[in-house]
Amino acid sequence: MKFGCAFREYLQEEREWFLGEKCAHVEYIRLKKVLKSCQKDTSSDKDLLCQCQSCPLCDQQFFSELMKEASDVVGYFSSRVKHLLHLHISPGLHRYVLRLGQCFRSDRQTLTQEGRILIEYIAMNAIAMRKILKKYDKVHSSVNGENFKSRMHAEHIELLHSPWIIELGAFYLNSTELDSCELDGVYGHFSCHLNMNKDVMTLILPDSIKLEYALTCAICLDFVFNPYALSCGHIFCKSCACSAASVMNFQGLKAASPESKCPICREVGVYSKAVRMLELDLLMKRRCKDYWRERLASERVETLKQSKEYWNLQSTYAIGLL
Repeated sequence: MKFGCAFREYLQEEREWFLGEKCAHVEYIRLKKVLKSCQKDTSSDKDLLCQCQSCPLCDQQFFSELMKEASDVVGYFSSRVKHLLHLHISPGLHRYVLRLGQCFRSDRQTLTQEGRILIEYIAMNAIAMRKILKKYDKVHSSVNGENFKSRMHAEHIELLHSPWIIELGAFYLNSTELDSCELDGVYGHFSCHLNMNKDVMTLILPDSIKLEYALTCAICLDFVFNPYALSCGHIFCKSCACSAASVMNFQGLKAASPESKCPICREVGVYSKAVRMLELDLLMKRRCKDYWRERLASERVETLKQSKEYWNLQSTYAIGLL
């Protein structure tokens, strides 16, 4: 089955999965028709087809629309994953209230099913995006489509580079309590593996897309502990990220200056929207118990030390003013 037909069927099932809820997706079928029309118009002149590096008609519809669609898909995916993970990991009364709002239907099996649906949602839209951009470059003999993917990555809306995908993969491993899990999706084979020796999470999606996410902190060069993803997508231990931003552990990443930069890509302002990777931390706690306990003990000692130094300085400053 060609991808266009598969994507059309997927959109029909998507409406059933999300119970009629309107969700964003890539307009693959419509945009492909635009490309076919453009290819037909230029096919009479082979030289024009070979030399055409951009097309005003396509560009006007393509890149502005795709940018909005990618942003909408990432936003919808992130919000759904956040809600799912709240149901899974929220403690005590908060979790009870959340599940009460779901009419008690969000048991473990239902949560796991929703996770599979969300993986398929982001995968199908990512494949549609890749295929339409590849088709654009083929029709226009250009690299504009490839450049557009780089632009999406730079603006943090590339569909398969969201930290929420890592959280969703960790959630799947936590919910199944297996070292790896196989997901037989409608349009492909999913699997998610965590290899503690290489500190890499691997996510295999349809259309031979294989993604590897490094889980080693670039500062301490160890497996991330109490991990946070900055808004640029890079993941660090909380203590390492705080140290890089010159804030104390008990203050947290939100206390970082707006001018604080990512230690890897040096992007400014990435601390304000940092994401706490609770599922990834839970996964490490379950799979590497001894290591997790050692890091927890050492970080508690360091946090206590920093807290004492901070309040001693505040007391000294206050006495000096008096």
